Amino acid sequence: MKDRVCIPAHWKWATFGDVATVASDLVDPTLTPEAYHIAPNHIESWTGRLLSFTTVQADGVTSSKHRFHPGQILYSKIRPYLAKAAMAPVAGVCSADMYPVESRIEPRFLLHWILTPWFTGETARNQGRTILPKINRDALATLSVPVAPANEQRRIVAKLDELFSDLDAGVAALERAQANLKRYRAAVLKAAVEGKLTEQWRAEHPDVEPASELLARILKERREKWEADKLAEFKRKGKTPPNGWQEKYVEPSPPNTSGLPVLSKGWCWASVDQVGTVQLGRQRSPKHHQGAHMRPYLLVANVFEDRIDISDVMEMNFTPDEFTTYELHHGDILLNEGQSMELVGRPAMYRDEVPGACFTNTLVRFLAADGVDRDFALKVFLAYLKNGRFQRIATITVNIAHLGAGRFSELEFPLAPVAEQLAIAAELDCHFSLANAAEAALNQSMKRAARLRQSILKRAFEGQLVPQDPADESASVLLERIRAERTPKAGTNGTPKRSRVSTKSGNRK
Repeated sequence: MKDRVCIPAHWKWATFGDVATVASDLVDPTLTPEAYHIAPNHIESWTGRLLSFTTVQADGVTSSKHRFHPGQILYSKIRPYLAKAAMAPVAGVCSADMYPVESRIEPRFLLHWILTPWFTGETARNQGRTILPKINRDALATLSVPVAPANEQRRIVAKLDELFSDLDAGVAALERAQANLKRYRAAVLKAAVEGKLTEQWRAEHPDVEPASELLARILKERREKWEADKLAEFKRKGKTPPNGWQEKYVEPSPPNTSGLPVLSKGWCWASVDQVGTVQLGRQRSPKHHQGAHMRPYLLVANVFEDRIDISDVMEMNFTPDEFTTYELHHGDILLNEGQSMELVGRPAMYRDEVPGACFTNTLVRFLAADGVDRDFALKVFLAYLKNGRFQRIATITVNIAHLGAGRFSELEFPLAPVAEQLAIAAELDCHFSLANAAEAALNQSMKRAARLRQSILKRAFEGQLVPQDPADESASVLLERIRAERTPKAGTNGTPKRSRVSTKSGNRK
């Protein structure tokens, strides 16, 4: 730590326990339902920015929480590597996974130090647990803190406020641009699946086969294949097909079109079940964790938006028959079956990222029928993810949203003529290529902003951000006074009185 931050000679190193105290004050939040409530998810990593928060009652808080007061530092002790700390602007209660910190030096000076990679790196070396890292207050008290003269601390904080105000304005502009890109993708997808993106294309290609004829051919070919498979099964078993065996075929159900918009000329509504085959993956079970036929498999954690993540792929036993049923093939579309409500139905195309892989029942597979372009189908499902269509058919069990293979099969599907499907997929690829390039540039700018923030902090804690004043009270004298003030006077417990938690309600930023 100290060899990485070269503090000025007139500064001093202290410990966190020398300059701050964890102000533990557990209370029953149900006694003050209108009190403000702040949790780690209300704090942005590395910036000290407090996000929107609300009240105990609005968040449904019932377990014991720490009381905090304005001017205290709220520091998340869980996953300290996330560097979540912020100044408390109001009184309230915070998660028991946080420490309200009372600083004896300039609080914002200490907050800025907490948000440096050097402090966070030291917390990582002192954290307990491996599954859910946490730093306890004893370990926190031993961490190093640089102490500048009090007046210099104030000058540093003022300069940091000035620089970070400009930096935050730039970051906010980048965030707005990212949000606009997200809206742009959703708008382009909406236009694509409604046929608006290819209006000019249709005017230039008036003689293409309409989707209604394509759908009729798909359904006819599906029935013919079923009949051929049944005849082959009868022959394999040495049986004569019984009378009326063709009547056992179950025709895929069309969608309920009441309330659906009128599609573009040449398009028609179909159901997902009519334009492809829907299949739920195999359930995981302890009995499958070993066997003679171990194979890689994908689950919900591997399927992102139009991207298969293979950073963590596990294996499971699939018998030869099971492998035939659940083997993935290039072009299969996988959708999240069980996810958060926001991400349920998130789709991606499998492109042989893990050859010979299977899939579990946390995913639904869609196999497009002949005549349905797989890229077009993927774009339809991406549009449904963006416009909330999957959310409207999902059900919730134990805080997990489930798409449901049956409900997904019954979902309406806007079927375009084959040639127009290909044109739409190509047009969207062009739009997305431009959007992806813009997003990559924005992401690089965001990373540069984060590096600049840390560079500014490094200069601040190396004494290079503001001028020094020899007339300032020295850091040594400041620390001596702090030590003296920490010693309780005879007949007192040294604990300052605090006011009751505010019960004023509302949202704060």
